[in-house]
Amino acid sequence: MKRLVLGAVLALPVVLTAACGSGATTGATGADAKPLVGVDYPRSDTDFWNSYIQYVPRYAKETGAELKTTNSQNDIGTLTANVQSFVSQGVKGVVVAPQDTAAVAPTLQQLNAKKIPVVMVDTRPEQGDAFMVVRADNRAYGEKACRFLGEKLAKKGKVVMLQGDLASINGRDRTEAFNECMKTNYPEIKVFGEATNWDGAVASQKLQTVMTANPDVKGVYMQSSFALSGTLQVLKQRGVLVPPDDPKHVFVISNDGIPQELKEIAAGNIDATVSQPADQYAKYALEYATAAIGGKKFQPGPTDHDSTIIQVRPGLLEDQLSAPLVTADGATFGDVPSVKHDDKSLWGNNLNK
Repeated sequence: MKRLVLGAVLALPVVLTAACGSGATTGATGADAKPLVGVDYPRSDTDFWNSYIQYVPRYAKETGAELKTTNSQNDIGTLTANVQSFVSQGVKGVVVAPQDTAAVAPTLQQLNAKKIPVVMVDTRPEQGDAFMVVRADNRAYGEKACRFLGEKLAKKGKVVMLQGDLASINGRDRTEAFNECMKTNYPEIKVFGEATNWDGAVASQKLQTVMTANPDVKGVYMQSSFALSGTLQVLKQRGVLVPPDDPKHVFVISNDGIPQELKEIAAGNIDATVSQPADQYAKYALEYATAAIGGKKFQPGPTDHDSTIIQVRPGLLEDQLSAPLVTADGATFGDVPSVKHDDKSLWGNNLNK
């Protein structure tokens, strides 16, 4: 993990220096003009996305980009209007993170027609092209969660999966991978899959319902930290929010890696998370956007920041960033290694530094 962070900080800016320099004069006046990039924040009601929002201006300074920002608040109509506003303001590149990955296609088509490159963060479009998708391997999220719970439950028992939104590629990837891994490696574990639409209140209600009917549930997989507070509340109400060495303990794994999750792991309230790289989402989204403005092209293959660019389909590349499993002890589960919750390389331990 430490090597990944060093590669991210030191290597890519060297590669993209020429691209960012040429981008600084594309569509602008004066030798010192900065590339104008429009960044739409997808929402501000979760700790993860609020962390991403904090990182964007930091990396804009590092990249040398001038920003125009909006927030679509998880509404595709608002996103469409925000992008149209960007175009009217003369942006030369756009960064978006649409939660509805099907409905964004017309917006991508409009931007492509205007020759404005698009970088997508966290989600991949069902249709349409983008210059680059900056995303972690969401199937790996589900597989890592499966391996962790499967080993902690000694390969048998019951777990609840609090799914995000199956209309989202992220929700589908995490769900499908978790289910496939369980079926293949832990067939004696029963999985209760509960769709929540990334809504914490819905997640809490559904977890309560399942655990009332199945008090012997011993594991919970939250597909995002949106469900964290509600899950802890349900476990506390049921008298099972106890230390990991207590037989009543319910093993909980989340996805995101926000500071609060790391604190809850340290406290023994939850057991693991998969650290979704909010910092690198911001960093590489802006670097790819400025590179696109400067005319740089990329090909599938390994990057110089310990990730891999894949070709999803013709016209769509995806940089799959690393997202490590984080646990209390840094142990290995199945064949999946983890890092300790207090590892200094984790963005959740460095957000306010």
